[in-house]
Amino acid sequence: MLAAATRAPKGVARVIRRGLLRYGALLRHRGLRWLAMFVPAAIAVTVAVVVLVPEPAADQLLLRDVVRKSELWRRQILGLLLGGSTVFESGEFSRADRESLARVTHASDIFLLRLFDAGGRLIWSSRGGGEGVMDESLPPDVLRGETVASLRPLHEGEVDNLWLHAANPGDREELRWVATVYRTVERDGRLVGAMEFHSDITDTRRPVVRLLRSVIGGLGSLGLAVTIVGLIMTTRASRRRLNELRERAERDAQIMAEQVKLAREVQLLSDLNEWLQSASTLDELFGMISRFMGHIMPLSEGAIYVYSNSRDVLDGGVGWNGMEVEDHIRPDSCWALRRGRTFVHGTTEVSFSCAHVEPHDGRPYFCFPILAHGETVGLMHLRAAPEETAAEFRESRKLAQICAEQISMAIANVRLRDQLQEQSVRDPLTGLYNRRHMMDRLRALTERARNGGEPVALLAIDVDHFKKFNDNHGHDAGDMVLRAVATVLDQSVSGEEIACRPGGEEFALVLPGVGGEAALARAEALRAAVEAIEVRYGDRMLPRITISVGVAEFPRDAAMVQELILASDRALYAAKAQGRNRVVACAGAGVTATRGGAGVGAAPGVAGADGSRNAAERLARLPRMRAGGGSAQSAGERDVPG
Repeated sequence: MLAAATRAPKGVARVIRRGLLRYGALLRHRGLRWLAMFVPAAIAVTVAVVVLVPEPAADQLLLRDVVRKSELWRRQILGLLLGGSTVFESGEFSRADRESLARVTHASDIFLLRLFDAGGRLIWSSRGGGEGVMDESLPPDVLRGETVASLRPLHEGEVDNLWLHAANPGDREELRWVATVYRTVERDGRLVGAMEFHSDITDTRRPVVRLLRSVIGGLGSLGLAVTIVGLIMTTRASRRRLNELRERAERDAQIMAEQVKLAREVQLLSDLNEWLQSASTLDELFGMISRFMGHIMPLSEGAIYVYSNSRDVLDGGVGWNGMEVEDHIRPDSCWALRRGRTFVHGTTEVSFSCAHVEPHDGRPYFCFPILAHGETVGLMHLRAAPEETAAEFRESRKLAQICAEQISMAIANVRLRDQLQEQSVRDPLTGLYNRRHMMDRLRALTERARNGGEPVALLAIDVDHFKKFNDNHGHDAGDMVLRAVATVLDQSVSGEEIACRPGGEEFALVLPGVGGEAALARAEALRAAVEAIEVRYGDRMLPRITISVGVAEFPRDAAMVQELILASDRALYAAKAQGRNRVVACAGAGVTATRGGAGVGAAPGVAGADGSRNAAERLARLPRMRAGGGSAQSAGERDVPG
């Protein structure tokens, strides 16, 4: 290496000596004296060009490229901000905005990013600090809506924001060439802010400058014409390099946008799953689906259909992004449900449309059967929006499939919860509501009656001689009788009215908005309907079924739920004491009795129609239907026989 180092200066000196000898010969040659005079000038021009031209030319080219790239950065940052350009007016950034902006300097050629509002106040900086302060370094032309760009050398510590040489002041810091670009942000044609980009182009500048110098130096001896040609070639080479840099920047921007989109979709899917699992009703679930799907798949229209309880039709649940939802569709109107797998229309050469999308406008669509625990619970229909391309729509299939799976489990969970809730308030033998649900409804209805003045009638019903019936015909026949009576009761109610079986052979009807003679008429019609029942058990007809009914009204006969139950129970016992198969209504201090639409009579207290004080005392000694938990005693356990 030492020998090579010593040979290099000797070679250079030899070339210089030969050049001087030839130059002297040209000066002595009269005909070539002009050339000898041109050569120094040409060399001087070439040297000047080689020394002075490359750096400014490279600076201008690279600065122009950074200005063009800054437009890409501006659009990219506006796309990352959830509020877009509106945040420059408010000056408030969400946490997601700040996290997205913090990633910009790590995913691009920008080492410093600052955002300003329309008044020149700093509202965000990638280095932090200074927010809310007027920055005097902001060029005034920027606030007038112009793009301003500059290129200047900075110390290395100013570029990376780390003073690495502070411990050794004698160390020399390398100069870095930094391009600074100010881009304006407009909204509805007016200036709302500006962006300041700082990009280190040193590593790009060096090869460009070296390339320019080598080309100019190599072609300088060929004269101005060759020099011009060389400059053109250099310019073309520079443009090629800049195009490569631009393409790389665009690819990086696209990759970054895809990563941001993927992260957003993952977050939305996670939030969707969390919210769906917390839904307690289908209506609440559909509301969540509509809001989330509009964000997860903003370019696609969709709808959810759910099988009805009878499973003969699918009920329209919810739609998003403008999709019209049918009230009902038949399972055989969808190819996905008929074939048992996802159906894709419009992406193959030959395809058949589903009947539930007719009339079809030609746009591609997906139909996803919604499966849960091996059972089809519904259908998700997804259609491409008018502005969405077929390729973009095909790419959304995997995401839509994931959403369909999450929605299916949520629907299954809500329905299972509804089934368990329904089972918890139903009597397993008759299907009527149980005592707990009756108490809950009575509390709600009486509270509403206090506020609105609407009466509530309670009918306490007992099957006459049921214990004897069980002893004579067996418990299976008794169960048939209870189910037959329950059917009549269930068919007699509508709207908010409910039929209940508190326990044993006792039943009850809760009739909101019914009182006085209307309640008594309902009870009598019910008694007559039960008396008309014919029940066949095996090969024989069971004896006639009769019931006794006690009617009480809130607030006429009671001020509390427990008192209302007690009043109806006392009226029921009065009906039993007066011979059964009759209706007795509690009316304040008296009890009114009817039987089969017969006349009406009244007696004091709670006694029967005979007005016997002994009967009243006997009724007072009877066990009462207790408010709260527990079942009522059967007729066989009472003082008055069933």
